[in-house]
Amino acid sequence: MADASQQTEAERAKSKQIGALSGLWPFIYPYRWLLVGAVLALISTAFISLIFPLAVRRVVDGFEVSSAVLLDQYFGAALMIVTLLAVGTGARYYLVTRLGERVVADIRKAVFDRMITMSPAFYERVMTGEVLSRITTDTTLILSVIGSSISVALRNMLIFFGGLVLMLVTSAKLAGLVLLIVPAVVVPIVVLGRRLRKLSRENQDWIAASSGSASEALLSVQTVQAFTGETATAEAFSDVTEKSYVSAHTRIATRALMTVIVIALIFSGVVGVLWIGARDVREGMMSVGALVQFVIYAIMVAGAVGALSEIWGELQRAAGATERLVELLQTEDTVSDPAAAKKLALPVKGALQFENVTFNYPTRPGISALKEVSIDIKAGETVALVGPSGAGKTTIIQLLQRFYDPQQGRVTLDGIDLRDMDRSAFRKHIAMVPQDAVIFADTARENIRFGRPDATDAEVEAAARAAAAHDFLMALPEGYDSQVGERGVMMSGGQKQRIAIARAILRDAPVLLLDEATSALDAESERAVQGAVDDLARDRTTLIIAHRLATVKKADRILVFDQGGIVAEGTHDALVADGGLYARLARLQFTEGLAAE
Repeated sequence: MADASQQTEAERAKSKQIGALSGLWPFIYPYRWLLVGAVLALISTAFISLIFPLAVRRVVDGFEVSSAVLLDQYFGAALMIVTLLAVGTGARYYLVTRLGERVVADIRKAVFDRMITMSPAFYERVMTGEVLSRITTDTTLILSVIGSSISVALRNMLIFFGGLVLMLVTSAKLAGLVLLIVPAVVVPIVVLGRRLRKLSRENQDWIAASSGSASEALLSVQTVQAFTGETATAEAFSDVTEKSYVSAHTRIATRALMTVIVIALIFSGVVGVLWIGARDVREGMMSVGALVQFVIYAIMVAGAVGALSEIWGELQRAAGATERLVELLQTEDTVSDPAAAKKLALPVKGALQFENVTFNYPTRPGISALKEVSIDIKAGETVALVGPSGAGKTTIIQLLQRFYDPQQGRVTLDGIDLRDMDRSAFRKHIAMVPQDAVIFADTARENIRFGRPDATDAEVEAAARAAAAHDFLMALPEGYDSQVGERGVMMSGGQKQRIAIARAILRDAPVLLLDEATSALDAESERAVQGAVDDLARDRTTLIIAHRLATVKKADRILVFDQGGIVAEGTHDALVADGGLYARLARLQFTEGLAAE
């Protein structure tokens, strides 16, 4: 995580500060009329705010007017202005807040849609927790900016420039004195703003690191507790969180210092100008109402500058958050669909070929997981892959699903290179039972139905029966509709495995991939499930990875892998007779089995 954070920090150093917020425009554009309404409301409220001091001047100077009717009109006009200001402010809040919520919801969906399609190679470099942090924390920052900060910033900019003009109209002398203060205010905003932007980025990186650390630990909580690693894990999380706090503390202190300097300079200048204006009133050079009008404009302009100095920090943080999200949206995946995809002829037969395939995992470029492997699997054939751990068996399964692309050679389905097809188009013809069954936090029924979302309840239950899962599911408090907990925490390993097998049975695909599909089952359940797997494999192209050689004896062919290559091929009996690696593995397993009996 630290490496990833350092890498992204180096990349983000080239950003264009607030200009990074332009990355939000593609999400705002579809709601441009909502934006137009918000801008009109914003301009209207700013305009009304600038008119208000004129009404106050009339009211103050109106006390010297003998006509009570005229005085009533001044107060009536002031009341009408206040009412319009209230209505305009409410409309602005509604439109801007609605726009912010809509845009952020779209950003979250866009980022998630992009991330859910990224290949495993991407997640070798970026932790899931960091992605989740960007989807939640960073979008929350953007919501704050779109729903509040940007509109407040624009309103204060209008008030600042409009107020300056009206100050000049009211008293050019006093306005000139006020303008002398501006350079002293701008310098700390620019200097400290740059520092604040860097600190904001650093803070967000540490927040992402903290989220990634917590996600990893909580997803592995049973392992952490089993090895009494709670204290060490908590200390590691505490360390990352503390660094996040220190970074945030530095950012807050910098922003507070900038606010103190700006406000102190602004209001010191206002007090000085007010003193000079009071002397002009005393000498009859301007009316009391004009001085009050000028003071209100000066306070409005000063308040606008002070607000802008605070909002600047928020905009800097949001710019960093936008960069991080756009970075995810623009990340190039090493595995992508072709522009003009080829289509499989229906019905899909399931013939598979590996043609001189060499493959290295992205994080281990110097180590070949497969070395010039060629395999020809006929439609309907059952082929078993056996060999020691790390020999390349699981890599075959991953390349068949095109989670990765080989550096050399090609993988084909019914004669078409997988790289020439849309991944979703050919994956729907593949059913997979992984070694570590993935169970979602949903009901047992929906976990099975995940294999084919349009399946009926009867089809789901038929698949469960075939996978020897029906009996234990019916024994649950709510049967098939029982919640199984996050990652199936309420189920045993064998029960989760049978759910995964039922899911594959329900998918009814022409290609079946079994990666240690019965590894988590007891002997009785394995016998029942093995019969279901044998039935499922009939008339399908089936690849079986198994360490238990008893489960692959019926395979049409067995491929023996070692150190990324195929070292032997044949039936069980033929391979045992050859006396190679397979015979040695068989001798160890079956001898141990007899000894155990």
